[in-house]
Amino acid sequence: MIEMTEIRQLSDTDLTERIVAEREALAKLRFNHTVEGLETTTALKNQKRNVARLLTELNARNKNS
Repeated sequence: MIEMTEIRQLSDTDLTERIVAEREALAKLRFNHTVEGLETTTALKNQKRNVARLLTELNARNKNS
């Protein structure tokens, strides 16, 4: 899981790049879960939370600008 302190240290461009990468990883996890099944579904939950944390920080920065 990504810590909020780590997210806050990222620049805006790094943050958007990280969001894209995390969304791609989530899509791959969903695909693998559909095709083969995952040993633990908590990986999906954690990945969704990571994306949400990144988006929350991005939205907070845009709101304050």
